[in-house]
Amino acid sequence: MKKFLVTGFKGFIGSNLYSELINLGHNVVGIDDEYLEDNWRLFLLDFLHNENFDAVFHVGACSDTMEQDVNYMMIRNYETTKIIADYCLKNNIRLIYSSSAANYGINNLNPSNLYGWSKYVSEQYVLKSNGIALRYFNVYGPGEENKGKMSSLAYQSFLKQKNNEKIQLFPKKPQRDFVYVKDIISANIFAHDNFNSNKGNYFEVGSGTANSFENVLDFMEIPYSYTDESLIPIGYQFFTQSDKMKWMEGWQSEWSLEKGIQDYKKYLYEQH
Repeated sequence: MKKFLVTGFKGFIGSNLYSELINLGHNVVGIDDEYLEDNWRLFLLDFLHNENFDAVFHVGACSDTMEQDVNYMMIRNYETTKIIADYCLKNNIRLIYSSSAANYGINNLNPSNLYGWSKYVSEQYVLKSNGIALRYFNVYGPGEENKGKMSSLAYQSFLKQKNNEKIQLFPKKPQRDFVYVKDIISANIFAHDNFNSNKGNYFEVGSGTANSFENVLDFMEIPYSYTDESLIPIGYQFFTQSDKMKWMEGWQSEWSLEKGIQDYKKYLYEQH
C-alpha cells in the first residue's frame, strides 16, 4: 500500500481523485484550504517535513479564470506549488501536477489571463523539478457542485432547467474539448504508474474531440436559444481541442461527450 498526498482534496477534481485512490487500496492524505491560512508557509513546510509520501498529486489551486488579485492568485497557484515541488525533488517523491489548457491562451501560444499565467509558471517549475504536468481541457462531471460560475455548461444548464430558467448560448457555435472527470482521474493514475518514462514533461488531457455547446445541451436534452452576437466578450476563445500526439503514450480517453453526459445525467438526477 502506498501513501499519497492529494492537495485540494475537497474540490471537484481533487475529491474524485482522492476517492478513487482510496478505492484502489492506498493510504491517502488530503489537504485543502487549511494550508493557506495565516502562517501557511510554516504549516505547509512542517506538514511535508513530518510526512513520508510516495507521491503527491497537486490539484489544489484557485481555478477562477476571472480572478484579478495578483497576490492571491500567485500565492495559491505558484508559491504553494514551488514549496511542494522543492519537497518532492529533494526527497525523490513523484509529483503529478494539475495544469491547464489555459496555458495556450486565445492565440494558442501564451496565456491570456492571470489564471493562465499562474498555471504556466507553476508548470514550468514542476517540470524543472522532474514532475509531470497534466494540462486539462474543459472538465465536467460529478463533484463540481461547489464550483459556482466556474462549473461546466452541463451542470449550470441542469440547474437552470430545474429552476425554469432559460439557457442561452453565444452564436457562431464555439467548440470546446469537453473531458469527463473520470478521464482526468485515469490520467493522473497513469502518470503515477508510468512516472519514470514521463517525468519532466507536460501532457494534454482531453477527449481529443471538439464539441459545440449545442452538442452538450442536446445530449442533456435541454432546450436553448441564443444571445445577441454583441454580447460575445472580446478575446473569447472559440475553439479548443486536445492534441492526441501530446497525450501520454499508452493513455487514452475512454469517455466521449455523449457517453460522459449520459453517465453524468444519472448522477445529477440521483443527487437532485
